Amino acid sequence: MKKFLLLVTVFSLGLVAFAQDMSTITFDSLTIDYGTINKGDDGVRQFRFTNTGTAALEITQVRSSCGCTIPKKPETAIAPGASDVIEVKYDTERVGPIRKTITVASNASNPMIALKIKGEVVEPPKKEDTTEK
Repeated sequence: MKKFLLLVTVFSLGLVAFAQDMSTITFDSLTIDYGTINKGDDGVRQFRFTNTGTAALEITQVRSSCGCTIPKKPETAIAPGASDVIEVKYDTERVGPIRKTITVASNASNPMIALKIKGEVVEPPKKEDTTEK
């Protein structure tokens, strides 16, 4: 009988722990496509997300796969139902394809999420010399 009561107690505690409030992060999009942009253009973009859970959401870390991409996370907790952004700045002085990953760590039920940026940085078209000789 003691073993049965112990088993029931452990099972009940497990259910209570499982039923606790959870935060859930839901992004509008997991990929940002820069398209084709000129060298030196504005490289700042935003990943918009919402806390669709029932507890405060805290973004604990945001990392980029490369030093050419600088992510910026919210500094305060996001209340249930509230939205915020993770800002990403890509160095558009680098000509070539953009294929980078930003990893977001949080206290959400889905604690690690990979965001992607893609596109291509090209040299701007050269302006024709219109001065007369």
